[in-house]
Amino acid sequence: MFPEFRDLISRLKTDDDHFARLFHRHNELDQQIKNMEAGIVPANGMAIEQLKKEKLQLKDSLYQILRKAESV
Repeated sequence: MFPEFRDLISRLKTDDDHFARLFHRHNELDQQIKNMEAGIVPANGMAIEQLKKEKLQLKDSLYQILRKAESV
């Protein structure tokens, strides 16, 4: 996710607790979705779609933080 911000992401995960929590939650959702889609964890399509929406919202928030931090 966001390879162009790799160094900034590493720094923010250490320096910004809010960013670190969002990033961690995004990764948790990503793994949950993969497990559901692979059939490892039982789920219906609605549950998967809801998690994907939450993940996308987090990704948008992370991107906004990265853009703001980049301009500082």
